[in-house]
Amino acid sequence: MSNCGYHGRLDQAVFIWVGNSVTQCPGQCAWPFHQPFYGPQTKPLGSPNGDVGVDGMIVNIASIMVGAVTNPFGNGYYQGSAGAPMEAASACTGMYGKGAYPGYPGDLLVDLSTGGSYNALGVNGRKHLLPAIFDPNTKECSTVV
Repeated sequence: MSNCGYHGRLDQAVFIWVGNSVTQCPGQCAWPFHQPFYGPQTKPLGSPNGDVGVDGMIVNIASIMVGAVTNPFGNGYYQGSAGAPMEAASACTGMYGKGAYPGYPGDLLVDLSTGGSYNALGVNGRKHLLPAIFDPNTKECSTVV
């Protein structure tokens, strides 16, 4: 497919789909844990849970869920023109921490025992990297850290 995931609807039921980040466009869908296909060729970050594919999927699931919640039917909240809309997370692609810019995910926390980069703690202390989302009040991308 041509994307890492998407959301849509069947009648009034909203759904999301996310592919395996390592087997499906790893340089795009598993970045920043995998070498990018294009742009600055910086060293990939350490995967917070030791699995580049799963950690890449978590980033994509979070992004797609934000879109499904804020724009479930594809005609609501988005930034930009209606012809090329960017949803709350896609408007902040590649941004995970303060100071992010194209090719640099931003200042992140690093697990000293594994070298994995993260910005959020989950259940049982699991570490995750979650994308920034666009804040319509500040008109800026907002990150967890």
